[in-house]
Order: sequence, then structure tokens, then C-alpha cells
Amino acid sequence: MPSQPTPLAAVLDAASRIVLGKERQIRLALACLLARGHLLIEDLPGVGKTTLAHTLARLLGLDFQRIQFTSDMLPADILGISVFDRETGVFRFHPGPIFTQVVLADEINRATPKTQSALLEAMEERQVTVEGATRPLPQPFFVIATQNPAYQLGTFPLPESQLDRFLMKIALGYPDRAAERALLEGRDRRVLLAETAPLLSAETLLNEQQHAAAVHASPALLDYVQALVAHSRNTSPTGLSPRAALGLVAAARAWAHLAGRDHVLPEDVQAVLPAVVAHRLQTSSEPRTADEAGRTLIEAVPLP
Repeated sequence: MPSQPTPLAAVLDAASRIVLGKERQIRLALACLLARGHLLIEDLPGVGKTTLAHTLARLLGLDFQRIQFTSDMLPADILGISVFDRETGVFRFHPGPIFTQVVLADEINRATPKTQSALLEAMEERQVTVEGATRPLPQPFFVIATQNPAYQLGTFPLPESQLDRFLMKIALGYPDRAAERALLEGRDRRVLLAETAPLLSAETLLNEQQHAAAVHASPALLDYVQALVAHSRNTSPTGLSPRAALGLVAAARAWAHLAGRDHVLPEDVQAVLPAVVAHRLQTSSEPRTADEAGRTLIEAVPLP
């Protein structure tokens, strides 16, 4: 069947005009959200991590909240708190910034593990439990977290349980010479973003997510995914979990849907694999980039 354009093609094009020279990273980020996953962006300050998060939320027509993580932040600063109302004589819950459709957790690894853990239930169950009451979060719900490299001062490592809840981890890196020249000659990115109109709505995005989830993955394709997962468990002390395997299939379906196809190819799995596995296979004694970790798996496991 020939490739068919999707409503998301315009989103990819518009985002590429704001975040210059990062078409692959933009496509990965959009595939992550399309697969109902959460995104972790690790890189140096000033390369466009926050701009990418703002751009995606704006173009997708989603409500957006930015949380600046700091070492003195408490879980209540994220989830919300109940305050006694003297007029009614009861406690009234004041929702925290987590109650939105896109949460930018900026510099997440500057907060303590206790505060980081406040996101665990929200990312897995899309709900939060505060003071014994469970409250659902808006739909769709995404966490886009940014973090500085671990070697920078004032950072706390994210525990494995937190990392595993991010479907993908990407890095933007420095722009190439042509993209950086266009950035220097062009208008301020914040001004461009403010003038950008949403291209989708929350309802349209939910519909696109359903279409992506329905993309066909053949038994042979699933055999390939299982072979990749099994190899990671045999060669790494932190092999891929069942959650990671499910996420890999969902991300490959989303990548295929962005290409306008109704079936997943092995090349779709290979395209998203580095972003899905790098933060799950990383060890402190063996620092590797996302591409290196993914390439090792791809080279080790033959195609079906």
C-alpha cells in the first residue's frame, strides 16, 4: 500500500522551522508522544531542549505547564496541596502543575529522588494520589523532561524505576553550521513560537494515537523484537524490561504511522531502538551514546 500523508506531517514541518537542523530528533519526539510515551531529553544547556518541548505542545494544541526542578522542591510543589478554607470549614485541594496535558519537567535531575518519585504514578497510571484521594490527569498526558549531563554540579541521578517510565531518551546536540547560521540570521525562536498557531487539537491527537496503535505488527516482527530484548538480557546486567519491549513495539508503530504506513517494518524498529534502549542499558562503567547502544543491539541480532 502506498504511503499516505497524515495530519502530523504539517506538525513535523512546522516544528522543523522552529527547531532548526533537528528533523530526526523532532520525529522521534513526536513518535514518542504518538505512542503515549514520555520523553527525556538530556543535553547541555542552551541547545534547544525547552524550545522543543514548547514547540510540540503549541503545535499539538495542548495545555502546557513548565516546572523548574530545584534541590529544595517538594512533591507537593508538583502534585498540589489541600488548604483549609475558613469560609466553608473544609480542606480544599489546590491542584499542582502536574494537572495539565504536557508537563515540562525542566532539569529534572536537579531535584532530589524523593521529589522525582512524585512523577512515578502520574507517568505510569496517568493519575495521582494525594492525601488518600486518587485524581485523574487530563488526557492526553505527557511528561517531557530535560536533564543536564550527570557530570554537571548539582545533579542527582534518576533511579532506574524513573528512567524506565520514559519511553525515549534523546539528545539534540549542537546544530550543524548551516542550521546555526540560519539561527543567527533568523528571528528569535520565542517570537516565532508565540506567533505559531496550533495545527492539531487534543481530540485529533487522541485519534491519531488510536490509529498508530492499530498499525499492524506481524508475528515475524514481534519475533525480531523479542530477539532484541533477549539479547539485551543476556549481555547486560540491566536488560530490557517487558515495559521496554511493549514501548519498543508502540514506538515502531508510531514511526510507521508517521511514514503513512499501516504496517511495521524492521527498519521502523531499528529507527526508534536507540532512543528506546539507551537509558535502560546504560551503566556507569560503560558510558555509551544512544546510537552506540542501539547499534550494538542491531548488529548483534539478525533480521527476521
